[in-house]
Amino acid sequence: MTDTTPVLAVTMGDPAGIGPEITVKALLAPEVHAFARPFVIGDLAILQQALGFCGLAARLNRIASPAEARYVPGEIDVLDLGVADPARLEIGKVQAAGGAAAFAYIRKSIELALAHEADAVVTGPINKESLKLARIPYIGHTEMYADLTGAREEMTMFAIGALKIFFLTRHVSLIEACRSIKQDMVLAGVEKSMRALHQIGCDKAHLAVAGLNPHAGDDGMFGREEIDEIAPAVREACRRGLHVTGPEPADSVFHFAKLGRYDAVLSLYHDQGHIASKMIDFERTVSVTLGLPIMRTSVDHGTAFDIAGSGKASAISMIEALRVGAQYAGRGVRPASGAPPAFAAAAE
Repeated sequence: MTDTTPVLAVTMGDPAGIGPEITVKALLAPEVHAFARPFVIGDLAILQQALGFCGLAARLNRIASPAEARYVPGEIDVLDLGVADPARLEIGKVQAAGGAAAFAYIRKSIELALAHEADAVVTGPINKESLKLARIPYIGHTEMYADLTGAREEMTMFAIGALKIFFLTRHVSLIEACRSIKQDMVLAGVEKSMRALHQIGCDKAHLAVAGLNPHAGDDGMFGREEIDEIAPAVREACRRGLHVTGPEPADSVFHFAKLGRYDAVLSLYHDQGHIASKMIDFERTVSVTLGLPIMRTSVDHGTAFDIAGSGKASAISMIEALRVGAQYAGRGVRPASGAPPAFAAAAE
C-alpha cells in the first residue's frame, strides 16, 4: 500500500443486518490493503458487536475525518456517527432505527466524497422497508446518490469480472417494464450506457442490446417490440457513430459478452440482467452507479436479516465491491452545468 492507493469510504449498511459483519470481515482481509485504504462510516459500538458475532478481534480506531485514519492492516478506522445504539437495536429486524442510521451513513459518504476526502464510496446493504419506516424518501441507494449529488444521468452497471451489464428499467413491475420499451427510451439507454462506459475508460466500447421476447421476437413470431421499437433504436445509435448490436436473444447474449464478443450488455428489465449475473457468480457481482460526480460501488445482496448476528455472512461480495471501487476510484463525472452539486441544499 502506498499513499497513492485510493481512499475508500465504506458505509456499513443497515446496522440490524449483515452489513456490519461483512464490513469487519472485509476490512480485516489482508488482500484489501494491497489495493485500497478503506475506512468505515458507521457506529463503532455496532462494529464492535459485529466483531463478537464473527468471533474476531481487532482494534477499532475512532476518527473524526479520513485524514486521521491509520490504514493499518489488522485494524479498522471508523468515522463514528453514533446514531445506532446496540442496546436498543433489534438485530435481524425491520425497524425505523436501522433505516435512519443507514441513511445517515450514506449522507456522510456523499459529503466526504464531494469534498474529495474519499476517492470512492463502497456501500453495504440497506433495507427498503426500514427506510420507509424511517420516512426516508428514497427507495434505494441509486436514487439517494443521484438526488443528493445533483446527478441526472445515473446508470446502474453490474460488474462480474470482465462482464458488464446495464439496465434500461429496474424497480418497476415486469408488465410496466415491457410497456415502457419504446424506441426513444431504448436509444436514450444506449447512449447513457456508452457514456457510462466512457466514464470507466471504455472509449471504443461494443454494446449489445438484449431482446425482450423469446429469440428476440423471431421476426415478429413472438411479439413486435424488437421490430417496432428496439431495432430502430439500435439502427439510429449506429447512425450516430456508436458501436451497438441488437436486439440479441437474451438467452445467449450474456454468455457471448462473458466470452468477450461484447464489452457490455444493455438488459431491458431488472431480472433479465440480475439472473444472468447472479448465475455467473452470485457473490462476486458488484453494483456500480455511474453518471455521478463521485464513484460508488456496492455489494449486490440484501441485509439478510435471517442470518444477521450469526457471523455466517460471506464477505466475498464486499471485498469485490472494494476491489472494483478502487479500480474505478476518482472517475466521477461533473454535472452538465459544470458546477459542483450543492449537496447541502439538495440534502435538506
